[in-house]
Amino acid sequence: MTDLVRSAGLSCYPEVARTVGLDPKQMMRKARLPPAVLDKPDTPIAVASVRRLLELSAEASGAEDFGLRLAERGGLTNFGAVGLIVREQATVGEAIEAFSRFIHVHHDGMKLDVVRDKQTVTVRLHLRGRRPTAPRQSIDMALGSVHRIIQSLFGSDWRPQEVHLHYPPPRDRKRYRDFFGCRVAFNAAEDAILLSAHDMERRIPSAHPLIASYLRKRIEAIETRPASWEGKVDEIVRSLLATGDCTVERVAEHLACTRRTIHRHLAASGTSFSAILDAQRADLVIQLIEDPGRPLADIAAQLGFSAQSAMARWFRGRFGCTLTDWRRGVRPPATAVDAPSASAA
Repeated sequence: MTDLVRSAGLSCYPEVARTVGLDPKQMMRKARLPPAVLDKPDTPIAVASVRRLLELSAEASGAEDFGLRLAERGGLTNFGAVGLIVREQATVGEAIEAFSRFIHVHHDGMKLDVVRDKQTVTVRLHLRGRRPTAPRQSIDMALGSVHRIIQSLFGSDWRPQEVHLHYPPPRDRKRYRDFFGCRVAFNAAEDAILLSAHDMERRIPSAHPLIASYLRKRIEAIETRPASWEGKVDEIVRSLLATGDCTVERVAEHLACTRRTIHRHLAASGTSFSAILDAQRADLVIQLIEDPGRPLADIAAQLGFSAQSAMARWFRGRFGCTLTDWRRGVRPPATAVDAPSASAA
């Protein structure tokens, strides 16, 4: 199953790529990632494609620390709602626990284990993937981002006790010591950050308990990411329809697979791409036509219809009335919109 991550994780990629002499759009095309996702931070994209992009970028530029460079420019804002709830916790310990609890909302292949003893707290990183371990650049970016987030809660003067990385040492070990500000152990048993247990009690002055409670309720309502092919395709279709660029080929790009793979998996689930697209169109079209100032031709184009007339025929067959009647409030007593959509199911 394809793991997905919010495209916000690549928001700093163009800037970093240019600093090492790369053309960011060209590299994204090589990694089979649509460059348009850089403008839409909540778009789900395949973790495998992001990993391929990082490895290709490090190899093409010769920048062995490419993943660290991305982490260096990132921060809580790259993690969306997860970053917000972390920032509003009362203590650093509660913030780290919240980050561990909700990180899968941002990246459903990433896991953090927080292990405490009397003196030390170990934050262990796990990145799921087809290999026994994730590629090096992905580990650097993920663990580097965790470090930057913890540091932002303390201030720039904070340093962890140690950092452990499972892979062999790079050519420039000093770069890693400078980034993390502490001893970095390579060929370790795990990828982890070690900090003092005393650090966990540090209070966060800007925290607001009421906002934290509100955000927790909101994020708990959305935290379950789809695990099935049907659910993942549905999530991406919903996201792409809002941008007016939704085709099975585009969805395949986001899932790092072929259109044939999508059709095969959906057929095994008893559905089809056209059925999912149809259900999402039905959800969105009702929202769009409620705005009387929005031209029907623009709505047809956004929903991927070849012409306004094609949308009109589809709408009448789906809802039992014309678009004009719906806008006027003249509707059949029972419409197809009352049926549960693919996303609701």
